[in-house]
Amino acid sequence: MTHAIAFIKMHGLGNDFVVLDARTAPLPAMTPQIARALGDRRTGIGFDQLVLLEPDDTPETGCAFRLRIFNSDGSEVETCGNATRAVALLHGEPVTIATGGGPVRLEPTPGGARVDMGAPRFDWDAIPLAYPMDTARMPVGWDDLNAPMAVNVGNPHVIFFVDDADAVPLESLGPVIEHDPLFPERVNVNVAHLAGPDHLRLRVWERGAGLTRACGTGACATAVAAIRQGLVKSPVRVTLPGGDLEIAWAPGGSIIMSGPASEAFRGTFDWDHYAAGTGA
Repeated sequence: MTHAIAFIKMHGLGNDFVVLDARTAPLPAMTPQIARALGDRRTGIGFDQLVLLEPDDTPETGCAFRLRIFNSDGSEVETCGNATRAVALLHGEPVTIATGGGPVRLEPTPGGARVDMGAPRFDWDAIPLAYPMDTARMPVGWDDLNAPMAVNVGNPHVIFFVDDADAVPLESLGPVIEHDPLFPERVNVNVAHLAGPDHLRLRVWERGAGLTRACGTGACATAVAAIRQGLVKSPVRVTLPGGDLEIAWAPGGSIIMSGPASEAFRGTFDWDHYAAGTGA
């Protein structure tokens, strides 16, 4: 029997999502198996992340609904900056939503959104790391990537400032760093260089998704790290392979991310087909 589920395909700077809206009509339980099958770009719909909108089960937070995010490998993660902009565009009005990384305030803008990502965290156990160390200049390295900064912006990031981000073999180093035992919850890996006054060039190996055309939380974490190191001043233009984001932050305050989002198309899929394992 066909169990047709509606989906919306969206993207932020080429970082693409499948959005499932369960706010008013509950869906069957999402599993890593189904997320992986749907994310397969040959036999599924294909995405970097699956975005699930659900009623918020903690109404005391004052959030309108909850955002859950699954990577293409089936793992569930705390938050996603590009996905929050897509959700803001879809919702169509200012709203505060719950995420695994904490409440996030969204405000649609023409062609995109402005998102209050909350305050960054720098303590070693907030990243988290496996043991205490200075997160402003970590005494660790992998090949030519050394002394990164670690920042949690709702999910964990390490940031390396290099001479040329495009020259770093991130496709090979990214998975090694992501899965290093130093990071008990794995980690997103960012390499960046100064491209001009208050302008950064960034590439990201995204935890659970791999090389990505854009990563909103990566842009936030990298801009914060660059501001802390005195490389740039707020606001910062961050250029990723998919395009530009603007990140504003002052020490002690929230990170404000602004940038585009787009809806690509809508469709349906047969849930039972993927739940049975025949979609992969």
